[in-house]
Amino acid sequence: MESLYILVNCDLGSEVEIINELAKIPEVKEVRGTYGIYDIFVKLQADSTSALETIITHKIRRLPKVRSTVTLTPILSQGGR
Repeated sequence: MESLYILVNCDLGSEVEIINELAKIPEVKEVRGTYGIYDIFVKLQADSTSALETIITHKIRRLPKVRSTVTLTPILSQGGR
């Protein structure tokens, strides 16, 4: 199972709407509104990296009112949990 994290910037006032849409995507394991530079935090899991790329490109980035995303890939060799 592959995991990554996405930081989302969206139109002002559309956070709840986008969070609700993201929650409908089965591969989204966690989605939260955040304070600071980014509006939404998303944890995404799928069977492969290519599946994750497809979800980001064709589902998340195409949602209306999503302005930009930053994808964070964990470095598994550094440990953590």
